[in-house]
Amino acid sequence: MRVAIVGATGAVGHELLKVLESSSLQFDELLLFASPRSAGTKLTFKGTELTVQATPEGAIDADVILASAGGSISKALAPKWVAGGAVVIDNSSAFRYDPQVPLVVPEVNGDAALTHQGIIANPNCTTAIAVVAVAPIHRKYGVKRMIVSTYQATSGAGAKGMDELLEQTRVELDGGQAQATVFAHPIPFNVIPHIDSFQDNGYTKEEMKVVWETRKIIGDESLQISCTAVRIPTLRTHSEAITLELDRPATPDEVRDLLASAAGVEVRDDPGGKLYPMPLTASSKYDVEVGRIRQSLVFGGGIDLFVSGDQLLKGAALNAVQIAEYLQQKGALKARQRV
Repeated sequence: MRVAIVGATGAVGHELLKVLESSSLQFDELLLFASPRSAGTKLTFKGTELTVQATPEGAIDADVILASAGGSISKALAPKWVAGGAVVIDNSSAFRYDPQVPLVVPEVNGDAALTHQGIIANPNCTTAIAVVAVAPIHRKYGVKRMIVSTYQATSGAGAKGMDELLEQTRVELDGGQAQATVFAHPIPFNVIPHIDSFQDNGYTKEEMKVVWETRKIIGDESLQISCTAVRIPTLRTHSEAITLELDRPATPDEVRDLLASAAGVEVRDDPGGKLYPMPLTASSKYDVEVGRIRQSLVFGGGIDLFVSGDQLLKGAALNAVQIAEYLQQKGALKARQRV
């Protein structure tokens, strides 16, 4: 069994390496690829130094490819990788809205991965974190409306976004004036209600991703969703305030008990003890933290909650590896015969 990472030197690529080290995925060889300028870089996996290769223009001799090199590269090369016999789990937005490509969060719709035709899409990080918490509630009580406000870390813009936060914060602390290159405005000591491009309806593409992808993953096109996405000056882990209007009323205790046994969720909900989800505690954690569970003051029988999840893990690398693990567990991922 041969696994390949495309985009191995990026922020998500580094997390993929870490996740694979402790993964249940059984494989014999790991291949690393990145842009030509990163070719020759040495990365360590389980104590062994591996050399990053330049991503080829054609097929890659691997059984599963974990791709995190951007939408344009995936769009151009993933069909060639599939034609060469690989299963592609893609972290970009290239195939998320293709009706022939399953969009998968294993805790929610793992079986959808089994319908793939060579490519499986990983959702947007904000969506992945939200649906882990919302899907169990939807299954039991039905969600009619979902209002989301996000607090998204600079890791959402990759390593360059985190670097800009650190570098420009130092500039500000030294009495200078921060300059924005990655973000629309300076990020130190600021929040920016602008992630991705604005659409004709006044929402950003990041906000609409939450709408489109949540419906596809949960399997309910009637679900009404509104999202406001905001960039905040933290390094990693996205947080979200979520309000749900339910078909069948639920109490906070009922939702707390439900989520306590939900896969991929850690209930962290004791306001009196100052225990609630935060980037500080959710960073580098596999589970999504959920807390501040309370009755909605707007929707009768509705629920408000707060969620924090590591954007680089459940929002990207971890979810991709979990998809591969799921396929292997179901006997749907096997090594090809090689001469």
